[in-house]
Amino acid sequence: MVEIKSQFDPNLRKLILKKKQIAVIPVGSIEQHGPHLPVSTDTDIVTEVAKRISEKNGFFILPTITYGVSFEHAPFFNLSIRESTLRAVLSDLCISLLSNGIKIVFIINGHHGNLKPIKNIDVKLKKLSKNKLEVFPLSYWHFMKRDFDHAGFVETSLMLAISKNIKMNFAKKGLITNKMTKQQIQKLGKLANQSFPKATKNGIWGDPTKATKKDGQTILAEIIDNLSKRCQTCLTGHES
Repeated sequence: MVEIKSQFDPNLRKLILKKKQIAVIPVGSIEQHGPHLPVSTDTDIVTEVAKRISEKNGFFILPTITYGVSFEHAPFFNLSIRESTLRAVLSDLCISLLSNGIKIVFIINGHHGNLKPIKNIDVKLKKLSKNKLEVFPLSYWHFMKRDFDHAGFVETSLMLAISKNIKMNFAKKGLITNKMTKQQIQKLGKLANQSFPKATKNGIWGDPTKATKKDGQTILAEIIDNLSKRCQTCLTGHES
C-alpha cells in the first residue's frame, strides 16, 4: 500500500513510472448515527475498509473524501454536499490521477446517500478520458451477507472493531424490520431517502444493542475478502 498523502514527489513519480499503479478513493459522510456512534462513522468505516483493501492488493490510497450527500438526515446533524458537487470532485480527482499516470481507480463508497452521485461515473469518465481511464465505483456493504443498516448491529459492530469512540451505554433499538414484508421495507426505504427521521424517529435503522467487537471483526474480514475478490475481477475480467 502507498498512502499518497505521506509520500514525497520524486518517490511518487518513480513508483508510478515503475509499474501500472491502481488508486483507491474512499468516500464517506458526516451525519448523525444515533446517540452512541460518532458523526464520522461512515467515514471511519470506509477509511478502514479502503486501507485494508489497499494493503492487501498493493494499491495507492488517497485521503478519504469526508463529506457526502446526507441532507435526508435533517434536522439531525449532517454536513452535506450536493450530488453534483461530489460527482464533480470525484471526476476531477480521477482526471487528475490520469494526468499523473494512474489510469485505474477504485471509488470505495461508505454512505448510502452517495450511491446516486457515483452511479455511472465510470461510464462518464471513460468517455471523458477517451477510454484512457478505468473507474470502478463499489459500495462496501454490497460485499457482506448481512442486511444494510444505519447505526444498527452491523455498523455498530464494525465501529467496535476499529474504533474506541463508541458509547454503547447510549445504544438504543431503532427501526426493526424483521417482521415486515419486502414491500413495507421498500416503502420505508424510500421514505428514509427523503427523511431518515420520519422513517426511524431516533435516527437508527436496526438494533445496535447486541453489537460486539468480535462480530465487527468477522463482518469486516468478510467485506475485505469479498471486495478484494471483486477488485481482482474488475482488473482481470475473470472471476477469482
